[in-house]
Amino acid sequence: MGTQKQILALAKKIENQPFGLSKISADLVELLHNINKSKLILKTSRRKIRIGDKTLVMGILNVTPDSFSDGGLFYGQEKAIEHGLKMADEGADIIDIGGESTRPGSDAVPTSVELKRVIPVIEALAAKIKIPISIDTKKAKVAAQALAAGAEIINDISALGGDKNMAKTAANTGAGLILMHMRGTPKTMQKGDLIYDDLLGEIIDCLRKSIGKAMRAGVRKECLIVDPGIGFGKTSEDNYKIIRNLFTLKLLGLPVMLGTSRKAFIGNITGDRPGERLEGTAASVAAAVMNGCNIVRVHDVAAMKKVIAVADSIIRA
Repeated sequence: MGTQKQILALAKKIENQPFGLSKISADLVELLHNINKSKLILKTSRRKIRIGDKTLVMGILNVTPDSFSDGGLFYGQEKAIEHGLKMADEGADIIDIGGESTRPGSDAVPTSVELKRVIPVIEALAAKIKIPISIDTKKAKVAAQALAAGAEIINDISALGGDKNMAKTAANTGAGLILMHMRGTPKTMQKGDLIYDDLLGEIIDCLRKSIGKAMRAGVRKECLIVDPGIGFGKTSEDNYKIIRNLFTLKLLGLPVMLGTSRKAFIGNITGDRPGERLEGTAASVAAAVMNGCNIVRVHDVAAMKKVIAVADSIIRA
């Protein structure tokens, strides 16, 4: 591989060469620059969050009747609020609240329905917990009202492709913004031939375009997070490769989030149903942390906090 100094020297030599070598040179320089950013500051509409001291845990709160793993379990304000408080007590660093299922094959729900599900829960939790709340939505109207209710991060699985007003909503509020890679929509993403010529390269290029779109709308770079979208338009083998090569997303110079919790690629190995995939999830979370993940999005907060504590101790030894 060579030292960083040697790689930089190589990049300099090929920067003016043909056959696409100039782009490779630029990517090498950018990657080496961003690799050295072990500590980052994430800005939301309400605070600054240190990234890099430890791996952060985002607890999943689905206020839906049809999510793939826990749909219906917390479908109701009282149950949802109770579970959100429980995850906060277990050590979650962020609570991610969603009112629309994004499981493969799912249909979108009307904005009014999504708002009715999430706003009362956000208002109640924001008054009781001190950790950040994110809103899992691809609709700008839902995001805006959620932010007004107490959320401070937007988790947009469409990476600004679902609503033309989302980027400006994030910019105007100063909210944190998670950009996730997905092919198609939840309804269509797992249909057809899931073939990539260059899996990680295509994901990075797609995310880079979304980052540019966000910043042109006025979103500051320190407000952004990227997510390669495990299970969103990918095969199981693709998901394994993403986790194994997660460090390449550091090329973007942003915090990296990953959501593997209870997903089908784990069940394809273990044969377990979604609610039985704790051990498989733990393995995927440990691998993600070892490969540079900054934030993990999980259902089982208490268990994954222990997994992360061990993984963090190993990589920081």
